[in-house]
Amino acid sequence: MKTLRLILGDQLNLSHSWFDKVTDDHTYLMAEMRQETDYVKHHIQKVVGFFRSMRNFSNTLKEEGHHVIYYRIGDEKNPQNLPELIKKAISEHQIEKFEYQLPDEYRLDQQLKEIVKSITISSEVFDTEHFYTKRNDLENHFKGKKQLLMESFYRMMRRKHNILMINDQPEGGKWNFDQSNRKKWDGSPKIPKELSFDTDATELLEEIKKADIKTFGNIDAKNFPWPTSHEECKKLLTFFCSNLLKYFGDYQDALHTQEKYLFHSRLSFGMNSKMLSPQEVIHTVLDHYHAHKDDIHISQVEGFIRQILGWREYMRGVYWKEMPGYAKVNKLENRNPLPDFFWTGKTKMNCLHKAITQSLDDAYAHHIQRLMIIGNYALLTQIDPDKVDAWYLGVYIDAIEWVEITNTRGMSQYADGGIVATKPYVSSANYINKMGNYCKECSYSQTKKSGEKSCPFNSLYWNFLEDKKAFFKDNQRMNMMLSLLKKKNKEELKDLQDRARKIIANPELF
Repeated sequence: MKTLRLILGDQLNLSHSWFDKVTDDHTYLMAEMRQETDYVKHHIQKVVGFFRSMRNFSNTLKEEGHHVIYYRIGDEKNPQNLPELIKKAISEHQIEKFEYQLPDEYRLDQQLKEIVKSITISSEVFDTEHFYTKRNDLENHFKGKKQLLMESFYRMMRRKHNILMINDQPEGGKWNFDQSNRKKWDGSPKIPKELSFDTDATELLEEIKKADIKTFGNIDAKNFPWPTSHEECKKLLTFFCSNLLKYFGDYQDALHTQEKYLFHSRLSFGMNSKMLSPQEVIHTVLDHYHAHKDDIHISQVEGFIRQILGWREYMRGVYWKEMPGYAKVNKLENRNPLPDFFWTGKTKMNCLHKAITQSLDDAYAHHIQRLMIIGNYALLTQIDPDKVDAWYLGVYIDAIEWVEITNTRGMSQYADGGIVATKPYVSSANYINKMGNYCKECSYSQTKKSGEKSCPFNSLYWNFLEDKKAFFKDNQRMNMMLSLLKKKNKEELKDLQDRARKIIANPELF
């Protein structure tokens, strides 16, 4: 039976069982589409990264003998949207059956269901064979329970997959070494220069410009740094294990003006496009750890594995449990616009300037920059989570909705009212100063609470607590902060709120 198999841009899994056998009966369909470049404004490196990875994947399939239909963004016959693309291929190639892998975005899941209804041939849906979990595993795990707790889910995953376990107990005697993973990096140990692939993407960039795709951010087209094939992803994974894993856990929350990547792996793009599987990552890391136990403490390894086996799978489960309503939830009723400096990095707040400029330059920021600098500011200034979502989804090369929206709207902006996080991730300048050196080179003083030279985060923090105290009055994890808020005298609180309101009303001046 002549079968058409659709492969989306984030389904680049060469190990999928679809490719076990080469046959003339199967035709694979891939396309660079305006539908996907235009639904949100993307960073130019994100568009280049996905298109180049898709082309490499298609070429590998062809080299293995598979029949592939591939449309580049500028092809005259490219329909540029999924319904027309599939119907065109079915008609032109006398297709008798249509198959696709489960998409990881709700938007595409619904679209494909509608397409299947509209065609007259038979169809079948397959798993992507990428994640450790199925879509509804998290929902089933927490059935009958009032609250989702990542730690509970993570422990279940460790047991189920026998990862860092000795019999039924966690290796190292603890499930979670998070308390050990909060060191400030002060220049030592030395961080090796990041592995960069320096691919010439000039020709692809010209195609994108010719197609008039609206993007933002910066790119060095002659030295594109990201991995865009499985082989390159494996090299990056090996580099991480050999050079960075030893200190990853200690400094995973650290911030520094001179170091963009610190000891982070930069594997998320390869994983979220499915060029690299979480199983391959975790087993490679475990093999390296077991071969170098005298040199690597378990806290470094556990901190890394928790992000993949725990947090990544957890966020995907929350996504499929809560969509589609999750995309519009705004429990704190924040409505403020996104400041212009999110597109330029031009702000006197050094931590924001560094984190946003890096995001625009590299399509990358690590999780603390995203959460406790940019996200913290967005929440404290009460920006509309729709605007925050769109920016995060567009700016980062690894951002796909299932992982972006749960981290942004949920963990970072607390717009879901506590589904993902048990308390809002907000802080004054104290935390930022504690974890890095941004404050040393800033126009503002992190120690001053009010006045023109005081760090905006200080007044914004207390203003946020005052504005939202009714919402958090029954949240036990907020008791200490709300108690401190109550102890502030009225004059001090008024000064803090007056300054915060000036910042919120005129963010470009700060």
